[in-house]
Amino acid sequence: MKKEEKASLSIMKIIAISILLILISGIGVMAVNTKLNDVKIILQNGYEMTVLTSKTKVSDILEENNIILEENQKTIPDLAYEITAGESIKITDKSYQEVQIAKISEEGVETSLNQLLENYAPITEKIVVEQVTIPYETVTKNATENAGDTTNKVLQQGQDGLKEVTYKVKYQNDVEMERVLLSEVVVKEPVNKIVQVQKTVTSRASTLPRTAGSTTGGATYKITAYCPCAKCCGKATGRTAAGTRATAGRTVAASSQFAFGTQLNIGGHVYTVEDRGGAIKGNKIDIFVNSHAEALAWGVRYLPVNVVN
Repeated sequence: MKKEEKASLSIMKIIAISILLILISGIGVMAVNTKLNDVKIILQNGYEMTVLTSKTKVSDILEENNIILEENQKTIPDLAYEITAGESIKITDKSYQEVQIAKISEEGVETSLNQLLENYAPITEKIVVEQVTIPYETVTKNATENAGDTTNKVLQQGQDGLKEVTYKVKYQNDVEMERVLLSEVVVKEPVNKIVQVQKTVTSRASTLPRTAGSTTGGATYKITAYCPCAKCCGKATGRTAAGTRATAGRTVAASSQFAFGTQLNIGGHVYTVEDRGGAIKGNKIDIFVNSHAEALAWGVRYLPVNVVN
């Protein structure tokens, strides 16, 4: 009886070992059939890691390795791309443009690296703080009721104010692409110029050039405002038609009746003609300001204009 039990146990051991061998060989076959690839992942900070994966889709590989993208990040190639042998995944900022050097094109022209870098340069943002002049206003006091014949008398000299304007500016290839106003802080309030008006005003000869459609000296002009944005200028370079850099409190756009460099007294403040404009004709002048919000706040004003000798 004992011999039969021993024989039975031996048979069971053989069966168990056989089953185990079959399972091991099956796992080996599955491992051979599953293709594993070495994939290099380059993080935004420059750190490189190599992972072994059977996945091919970029998003699946990142998920498998517990890598989560931030809102301002992207992958090169994109998340839906199927990785092949020898390729890598790069995590970078969304503003980054990958530069690929083109070899010989169909026309036989080789594209240079400098040209590609110029076209695909990243956009950078900077916080810029500028000091801007606040022009003073001229206030007149009517003395005709309480005095006889008098002459114009300046009771208080005007002084320009000063404010600090903070912008967020976007650049590409050192060229300003966009400017957003963040804040304005008045450093120094302007002081109004106060003039006492005489009882009888003697008219004087015109100090403005006499051209078709122009009026005599001290004529009232339609004064509007513009800024360096694309809405106002169609471009955002900040350069005037005279080649100078437009400056608030100094630059105005006027018609060709005024030569570049002509100084104009507009409502008591002296500006310089440095710009032109397709809509600037006849008795219309555009004053340069720093932001579109300032241009809208200026609106349309009608002020006396004289050429400064």
